[in-house]
Amino acid sequence: MAEQNFVDYVKICCRSGAGGAGSSHFFRDKMNSMGGPDGGNGGRGGHIILKGNSNVWTLLALKYKKHVIATPGVNGSGNNSTGANGDDVILEVPLGTVARDFETGEIDFEITQDGETRIIAKGGRGGQGNAQYKSATKQTPEYAQPGESGSEVWKILELKVLADVGLVGFPNAGKSSLLASITAAKPEIANYPFTTLVPNLGIVNYRDSRSFVMADIPGIIEHAHEGKGLGLRFLRHIERNAVLLFMVPIDSNDISKDYYILLNELNMYNPDLVDKPRMLAITKCDLVEDEWLDIIRPEIKIDAPFYFISSVAQKGLNELKDALWMMMNPTA
Repeated sequence: MAEQNFVDYVKICCRSGAGGAGSSHFFRDKMNSMGGPDGGNGGRGGHIILKGNSNVWTLLALKYKKHVIATPGVNGSGNNSTGANGDDVILEVPLGTVARDFETGEIDFEITQDGETRIIAKGGRGGQGNAQYKSATKQTPEYAQPGESGSEVWKILELKVLADVGLVGFPNAGKSSLLASITAAKPEIANYPFTTLVPNLGIVNYRDSRSFVMADIPGIIEHAHEGKGLGLRFLRHIERNAVLLFMVPIDSNDISKDYYILLNELNMYNPDLVDKPRMLAITKCDLVEDEWLDIIRPEIKIDAPFYFISSVAQKGLNELKDALWMMMNPTA
């Protein structure tokens, strides 16, 4: 996914349509000059709706669309004719899109299913025509209800990438290399911090034609939960992954310490994240001899299973995929 085409945050103004006014009308024809009330109701104003689309991966289409405006409902008319509803505006968004109120910051809803629709700005109700107010004691009501005003609200749309496995690690931990080696994804790989600035997705082919989706989440750093670096932007994408694969390189000064720093960042951002199934991949093992792995194995003291891998040398990748599959499908 090209970096310039990946947009995971937009702020838009949503203005729904006003409802049409009810009609104050009395039936008249050449045979009857004093007919009863027959004013129809006004039509509903247009909604603004978000619709999940599994073929859309970014909020790019909304990046330059700051104002979204739906049309008003049509006024009612005589002969009990109800006015037409305003046209709804449907915005197709990726799965994992969260709608948030700009003023309060509160989450309105989250789109998680293909074809799922949710109203982000409700159109105004149409007013009732005078025919609705006729009663036994009031045969000729002249009053008709005006249409309800539409709403104008500012909303934040945030995308949280949906994947089976999310890769969690500091910059240069080998996440992009792993994704490139076991999927068809082509992330940028280089030996400097923050090579990856947007999430990359890849499909991992597994045994018996099975597969799962892996997401390379941009590297987080210590104190990312406070917004340091690009922390909050990165951490958001981890929330929608079923399994978390922590990654620490073999040349780390303290593998266990780095693992717990990453775990603490997730906990400080959202405590629910530490309840997700997780494991550790110790990467870049082609840099050391196999005998060295046996020496440091007892020194790794963490609360999750761990595996030694090398994306460059293709070492330990099948074992890692087996472990991930079993963690995602514990009853399989």
